[in-house]
Amino acid sequence: MLVRRAGFAPLTLILLIFLAAVGGGLGVARAQQTPPAPAPAGQPPLTIMVVDVQALLQNSKSAKMVRQQIEQKRAEYAKEISHQEEGLRQERDALQRQQASLSADALNQKGREFQQKVNDLDRNVQSKRQALERSNAEALEKIQEVMLKIITDIAKDRKANMVFQRSELVLFDQNYDVTDDVLRRLDEQLPTLTVNFVAPAPVTPAAQPAAATADQAPPKKKK
Repeated sequence: MLVRRAGFAPLTLILLIFLAAVGGGLGVARAQQTPPAPAPAGQPPLTIMVVDVQALLQNSKSAKMVRQQIEQKRAEYAKEISHQEEGLRQERDALQRQQASLSADALNQKGREFQQKVNDLDRNVQSKRQALERSNAEALEKIQEVMLKIITDIAKDRKANMVFQRSELVLFDQNYDVTDDVLRRLDEQLPTLTVNFVAPAPVTPAAQPAAATADQAPPKKKK
């Protein structure tokens, strides 16, 4: 028997799969803390399987390929953002050197323009982060779809009517664990996976309100 800490995995596509003994119907439910009751007379005995979904999403060939592509794109974005940050630092230093030579109005205007550029960069960073998260989620969803089909096929072969996610269990016999079999089939059926990267949402600079100056008097009201 293997003792594991009970907890909730961040990816819970497969929590508990019920397979009808005859019809092969598929349903999803969360694992219970209490052991299942004995099958009523006339019904097939309880047959279970255990799958370590997190290990599959960590060790499968397709998942490793997805992580590699995501990290490569993240590095590209980080390099781009770092270049923009360096440009803003140079602009900030130049603005500080101009303080003595600029009027108060001109200095305030340049300060507002600089702050707007900082805000735009922050929005750009958030947009890229969200695009990466969405791209990663869509790729993992494709892996999970293939994984679920494989688990369903193995459950039918073993005539299993319950499939538990390993992270949801405290005690179980290792003989019920089919993770290695699922991993082997997953690597065979989905050895590679190309991430379809979502384009970051464009960041449009917000319009700056025109600063009022002494030589720009407000228009007179018509009588």
